[in-house]
Amino acid sequence: MYTDGSAKGNPGKGGYGVVMLSGSHRKELSEGFLMTTNNRMELLSVIVGLESLKKGGSSVVVYSDSKYVVDAVEKKWV
Repeated sequence: MYTDGSAKGNPGKGGYGVVMLSGSHRKELSEGFLMTTNNRMELLSVIVGLESLKKGGSSVVVYSDSKYVVDAVEKKWV
């Protein structure tokens, strides 16, 4: 699962995108918001991607360029 989020202004207009790959399957998710922050969009991209999984207990590798997201998981903030 590849994730990204951003905002122009903080807060400001923003959105997230998710690309999920499994074998020959590909799923893309995205949404925009009028008033948001870049950190919110980065986290929301991971949350929405994980929530969209159809099989519970699936093994997923999450790719993110966000230090905030990586630290949130590795340092157990979430």
